[in-house]
Amino acid sequence: MRNYILTVVVLLCSFQISAQDLLAILDKETPKSENIVTATFKGTRIVNGHSIKNRKSKELEFIIAHRFGRVNTGFYELFGLDRANIRFAFEYGITDDLTAGLGRSSFEKTYDGYLKYALIKQKKGGHNFPFAVSLFGSVAAKSQKAVVGSERTFAESLYYVGQVLIAKKVNASFSFQITPTYVHRNLTAIPADPHDIFALGFGTRLKLNKRVSLNAEYYQQFDKLVSIAARNSLAFGVDIETGGHVFQIILSNAITMIEKSFITESTGNFFNGDIHLGFNLSRTF
Repeated sequence: MRNYILTVVVLLCSFQISAQDLLAILDKETPKSENIVTATFKGTRIVNGHSIKNRKSKELEFIIAHRFGRVNTGFYELFGLDRANIRFAFEYGITDDLTAGLGRSSFEKTYDGYLKYALIKQKKGGHNFPFAVSLFGSVAAKSQKAVVGSERTFAESLYYVGQVLIAKKVNASFSFQITPTYVHRNLTAIPADPHDIFALGFGTRLKLNKRVSLNAEYYQQFDKLVSIAARNSLAFGVDIETGGHVFQIILSNAITMIEKSFITESTGNFFNGDIHLGFNLSRTF
């Protein structure tokens, strides 16, 4: 009887040790869970520029963007409301990570198209990664009729933009993004204007409550157009989420709304009152 009990104890101990070893092996070989960070920004734009947010697969978004004239033009121009620049666009989620967009601006009657791809996603948990990275590329074509004597070819009407969007959601209330940017124009207004302009964008989002956030955005140019005395783009916005769309109220020194324009062609001094009131309104289907 004593030998039988001893045998059982030995077998139980052996089984326990084997089970612990097996659990250790399974724990080592089982992929650690990962949590992808979402809602870094509420909309696809921080203010004027793109955020890392993509449309979901097969999701279609219609965007209307509007910028009025400068508020310091006074009562005669109704503080800029008599003048306006409009852009409307469609954006479609080809996949959860790839979004395509087409738009048209009244400024210079410009058509633009873009692709945005989520290359790396911010993750927390077992496979932690501290920030998200997306790639953005766009082409814009100016269709405004040229002045007699200054005709241009179609190729000379094209502009190209490439961006790397690097963003981090620090916590539930605060996110930021850094955006290295390259802009190329095939034709310049004067020989002194650079064909290639490099800029660095900075954007932030401060969430106030479930539906409202404050956004800010700034683009520092390292090469500037000299034909129009270009200034760096500065903008502030309020995001308001209402059901199926995000409404953005904007104050900016740029009256334009595509990258080749607001980054490189803004001329207003925000702190001298050269401020354009505007809005972005999006509806998702």
